[in-house]
Amino acid sequence: MTTVEIATDPQAHASPGVVRRPRSSWRSPALLLALAVIALVALAALLPGALTRQDPLVIHLDQSFAAPSAEHWFGNDQSGRDVFARVVHGTRQSVLIGLGATALAMAGALVLGLLAGLGSRFTDGAVNRAVEVLYAFPGLLLALVLITVFGNGALTQIVAVGVASLPGYTRMVRGQVLAVRFAPYVQAARTLGHPSRTIVARTILPNAFRPLVALITLGVGQAIVWAAALGFLGLGVQPPAPEWGAMLNAGRNYLQQAWWLDFFPGAVIILTTLAVTVLGRFLQNATRPGSPS
Repeated sequence: MTTVEIATDPQAHASPGVVRRPRSSWRSPALLLALAVIALVALAALLPGALTRQDPLVIHLDQSFAAPSAEHWFGNDQSGRDVFARVVHGTRQSVLIGLGATALAMAGALVLGLLAGLGSRFTDGAVNRAVEVLYAFPGLLLALVLITVFGNGALTQIVAVGVASLPGYTRMVRGQVLAVRFAPYVQAARTLGHPSRTIVARTILPNAFRPLVALITLGVGQAIVWAAALGFLGLGVQPPAPEWGAMLNAGRNYLQQAWWLDFFPGAVIILTTLAVTVLGRFLQNATRPGSPS
C-alpha cells in the first residue's frame, strides 16, 4: 500500500499565485520597541519632571557648550542650559502640535467627507473642487502661508498643519463613506426604518472611520515632523521656550564646536516619528480586510 503524505503547511493549500500576508503580532520586537519609545515620549509630555529635575530655562554661562556628561546627559547649549531638560520639556509642545493638528484635520475631514459621500452630486463636486484647490499647494508651503498671515504660536501651528493635512484626510473619508454607503448592513438598517441620522451616526460613520485609525497614527508622525520644520524655520514657538525644531535652528550655527546641540533633538524627532510609523503600519496591517486575526 502506498503511503500518502498529507501536507500540514497551510501555505500548501493556498491557491497558486495567492500570497498570504504575514500575521501581525504584538510580540514583534520592532513593535515592542516602538511602543516603548511612544510610552517614554508620552511620559515626557505629561510628566517631564519624572525624567529630569533640571530647569530648561535656567542659564549657566560658566557651563556654555559643556559636552555630554554623567551630570548633563545631552550636554549644555550656548547659554549653558541643559539640553536633555530642554528636549524633555519640549516634548509636550511638539506632541501637542502633532496631536492637535491631526485631530483638527480629521474633524474637518469627517464633516467634508460625509457631505461629499452622502450629499448630492452638487455637494460632492463642490467639496472635491475645494479639496483640489488645497491640493494645489504643497502641505508645508500651505502651512507656511497660513503662519505668515496669522503669526507665530502653538495654536497657529496647530491650525496651519491641520489645514495642510485636511485634503488628504477628506479624500480618504469620502472614499470610505462611498464604500460603506451601499453596504448590505446599511441597506438593512434602512429597510428596518431607522432614521437617517441614526444610520449615519451608528452604522456608516463607525465603519468608515475604523480603517482610517492606522492612517491617523501615521499622520501624527507627519504632523510632528512638519511642526519641527516650522520651528526650525523660526515660525513656531519662539525662544527661549524649548521646542525640538527651534532647538535645531539654534544649534545649527555651532555644529563644529557642539555637535550635540542638533544631534539629540534630531535623534528624538527621528525616533518618535519612526515609533509612530511602526505602530501605524502595524495597525494598518491588522485592520486590513482579509488579514489574519
